[in-house]
Amino acid sequence: MSFAEGVAPEATSTQATPGITEPNGEPLLSIRNLEVHFDLGGATVWDKVTRASLGRASRRVVKAVDGVSLDIHPGETVGLVGESGCGKSTLGRALLRLTEPTGGQVLFKNRDLAQLTAREMRRVRRHLQMIFQDPYSSLNPRMTVGRIIGEPVKTFDLAGSRAEVEARVCELMETVGLSPRFIKRYPHEFSGGQQQRIGIARALALNPDFIVADEPISALDISIQAQIMNLMQRLQREKNLTYLFISHDLRAVRHIADRVAVMYLGRLVEVADARVIYAEPLMPYTKALISAVPVPDPEVEAVRRRIILEGDVPSPVNSPSGCPFHTRCPYAIQVCSEIVPLLAEIKPNHFAACIRISAEHPDIDTVEPGRAPGLQNTVRVTG
Repeated sequence: MSFAEGVAPEATSTQATPGITEPNGEPLLSIRNLEVHFDLGGATVWDKVTRASLGRASRRVVKAVDGVSLDIHPGETVGLVGESGCGKSTLGRALLRLTEPTGGQVLFKNRDLAQLTAREMRRVRRHLQMIFQDPYSSLNPRMTVGRIIGEPVKTFDLAGSRAEVEARVCELMETVGLSPRFIKRYPHEFSGGQQQRIGIARALALNPDFIVADEPISALDISIQAQIMNLMQRLQREKNLTYLFISHDLRAVRHIADRVAVMYLGRLVEVADARVIYAEPLMPYTKALISAVPVPDPEVEAVRRRIILEGDVPSPVNSPSGCPFHTRCPYAIQVCSEIVPLLAEIKPNHFAACIRISAEHPDIDTVEPGRAPGLQNTVRVTG
């Protein structure tokens, strides 16, 4: 699409942006044993019957995020992947306190966001922004593009006059590859890719440090997806942005992420450098996800082995005991149903939560409960 049509051409590089800091550097954002549980209230009839002997009324709780710990470093992109319903979006919203956590900590520049007052959180929020999955639904259809992008600038008093606000809006539109001529148009007058560029411009309006991108390309045509990812990578280089890139599309994550965190039923089950995790995945669940990614070579695709997991993802209302993946894992043993595995550093900077894998490596670094994957947050244990 040409600039005359409203979108400037983007580079077509297919290489992921390299990380700017070392993994053991000071993190920008630290997640510590984060929990987001939703109380559904009353129990089912079956719950009441089976728990009557406990002498108390049972309640149904959805454990959308159940003890997640992770460090995210300045200038890097962490890809968060997993099947639908595993808690990815809930985790992203909880980091920004759009959804209130029920436990754990989110430390942004060593400040616990859960402990901030509404006024303090408002000042911090300008540094934490979000790009939403459906660009059209996230844009007010009654506001022009100029008002949508300029609203955060006015709200946080970053411009003194209307002319300064408009100048800032025009600058942001050019930054994301949109023509400032369209400043008075409404969201419905733009294509899906252009709408997402508007959403990105709005997220950039406050010069944030950290952006949660929640499935930012899933609603777009595949030809537009690469343009949006290339745009995000260029902006990251120019503005030293840090991303949490949430997606179920492992091809997109491979393109853009420096590290990948794999989530299953509210928990992280594997964390590693993107190139490592695609080349040498440890967890059976990760292997199954990667095997589902199509290969562009038809001859390779024809003979490639696809790993099919049996059974359905358990309900987060009634999650299985022990390892959450053991009900579908082809290598599960008896102890997998009894013990919840912690993330362990199986290889340098490669973490997995698997009892069987840990047993094969008797001398490893195991992450303490509430600690994040990183060399500075591990303790040595010897089996």
